[in-house]
Amino acid sequence: MNRFRRQFFLGSFLLLVASVLAIMIHCRWSRQLPHYAYLTGWVLLVAMFLLALYNARKRLPFLPLGHSETWAQLHIYAGFFTVVLFLIHLNFRLPTGWFEGTLAWLYALVTGSGIAGLLLSRVLPRRLATRGGEVIYEKIPALRHALRETAEALALGGETPSPTIAEFYVRQLSGFLAGPRNFWPHLLDSRRPLNALLSELEDLRRFLNESEQATLDKLTQVVRQKDGLDYHHALQTTLKLWLFVHLPLTYSLMICSVLHVVLVFAFAGGAR
Repeated sequence: MNRFRRQFFLGSFLLLVASVLAIMIHCRWSRQLPHYAYLTGWVLLVAMFLLALYNARKRLPFLPLGHSETWAQLHIYAGFFTVVLFLIHLNFRLPTGWFEGTLAWLYALVTGSGIAGLLLSRVLPRRLATRGGEVIYEKIPALRHALRETAEALALGGETPSPTIAEFYVRQLSGFLAGPRNFWPHLLDSRRPLNALLSELEDLRRFLNESEQATLDKLTQVVRQKDGLDYHHALQTTLKLWLFVHLPLTYSLMICSVLHVVLVFAFAGGAR
């Protein structure tokens, strides 16, 4: 925690200093330097390309390019700094023209998805650590299938299966164990669906004999384990889906930015 606080305060301080300096330079030189908009545009484009390199760094962990955590911190604070560079490039005005407006919206979406990803990456891993430890995402379907087979053996197997438990399994538990359930409640950290199902299981107890109650206890444990898998599935899926939003938007922004440079210089050449 102390290390995180040091990184946070140092990064925030450097971001603040760099932002203030950039704005002061803008106020001092924006009307005096020729082709000032070109200069700010190139600086912004280079900064965005450097940010895009972070994904390449994650795909090449074996190369001696520094610690991934250091790259992540640089990515975060440099990303916030590009907001200042973007506003400076626009001269703190709304963009004109449909292409410039589209480019601005793309940048806003990339920035917004980046901030959302930052929040998700800070909150969701901590929540996952509190529910059953580490669960490998690719193994969740197999673990879910094993729990379903265990539940079926308890509810429907044996020489003398309980009709009450078998009926409840077919009516309530079969669908619950068949696949992922309660995505949004898990994402919102709500236990209401689980508590409702556990309450129904407990209500069933008064209709069972001692042997059947022992089976019910085992089924209850299976339900809790399945709910834990669903929790991991919901949160890990969210983390993975975020990348499928942020990365395509990032690449779209880079392509449009390069096209923007080409058009600017093409029209500038034509104007001469």
